[in-house]
Amino acid sequence: MTEMVYGAVPARPGEPVIPRWWRTVDKWTLCCILLLFGVGLLLGLASSPPLATRNGLDPFYYVQRQAFFGGMALIAMLFTSMLSPSQIRRIGVLGFLLSFVALAFLPFLGTDFGKGAVRWYSLGFASFQPSEFLKPFFAVLVAWLMAASFDLNGPPGRLISFFVAMVIVGFLVLQPDFGQGALVLFGWGVMYFVAGAPMLLILIIGGFVGFIGLMAYNNSEHFARRIDGFLSPEVDPRTQLGYATNAIQEGGFFGVGVGEGQVKWSLPDAHTDFIIAVAAEEYGLILVLAIILLYSCITVRSLLRLMRERDPFIRLAGTGLACMFAVQAMINMGVAVRLLPAKGMTLPFVSYGGSSLIAAGIGVGMLLAFTRTRPQGEIGDILLRRGR
Repeated sequence: MTEMVYGAVPARPGEPVIPRWWRTVDKWTLCCILLLFGVGLLLGLASSPPLATRNGLDPFYYVQRQAFFGGMALIAMLFTSMLSPSQIRRIGVLGFLLSFVALAFLPFLGTDFGKGAVRWYSLGFASFQPSEFLKPFFAVLVAWLMAASFDLNGPPGRLISFFVAMVIVGFLVLQPDFGQGALVLFGWGVMYFVAGAPMLLILIIGGFVGFIGLMAYNNSEHFARRIDGFLSPEVDPRTQLGYATNAIQEGGFFGVGVGEGQVKWSLPDAHTDFIIAVAAEEYGLILVLAIILLYSCITVRSLLRLMRERDPFIRLAGTGLACMFAVQAMINMGVAVRLLPAKGMTLPFVSYGGSSLIAAGIGVGMLLAFTRTRPQGEIGDILLRRGR
């Protein structure tokens, strides 16, 4: 009877955690995530052996590490997806505080690994990038603050969340990491829009962001060099963008064949930032479209399920996580095809990287938890009852 009235599968008293999770989780989204992880291992086999050989390592050194960190990411994803929204809120706030402290100490204790941006802590056996973990926890914190502002006599959560976002962006710009800063600001803007922000305010914030970008261009050589390279009508064939552009053109519709690609021998970041170029060269447009379809399926299905949620915290946090996940993938692929300036951002679940894989697992695990079926009335049902 409950299922007929509320349109959702009710919880069964005494039901074990795993059967209840399997019954309520979005299996299509889960399958798409597992497929992306499989594609990442496949492309890792294609792209990383040349780099390992140049560094005097076992040819499959990076693939083995990707499988290890990917396994940790999947465990984190499954564990997180079994939690309740209240548990995720507690973990999210605590995780945000720890990640923020780690981000704040980067200028003093971090390293740049010769890349010109202090973004990592060197642990000897691995590296740790705080900004990757900060993103999913930031979405949860902002959603909690904005949802609290809807309560009677609640705190000014939206204003507080704006100051939090600006502080984080400031730390990221100091690294410099303009790509992650823009992604954090985008995530906040999406959640603020869903929370009911007026369009005029959104336009004002957009103008403010444009002004900050202009200031960064005039005062940061790192930022200006990347913008100038993007706007230049000619692409230097000896740069990473030049190699990636040529690889995508060579791949065509069906690719040059498995193991026959040449871009992996020239690109130092072929297994990370430009892994989509390896996919396009060896497997062609077919695999690239399949990867885009997987990201689209995860995002669209998550947003459709979140539209039926009546809990503002779940709606806001889930929307922020889904949109940041999709936009990060879009930025990575957009850079490779020269639609966007170079950002140094990984492709979630596909690119090599311990921090990015585990952080993506945590973020998507939270998204799976927020989109699980719950015994509640849908928001559309509530609005219809109010209109009668």
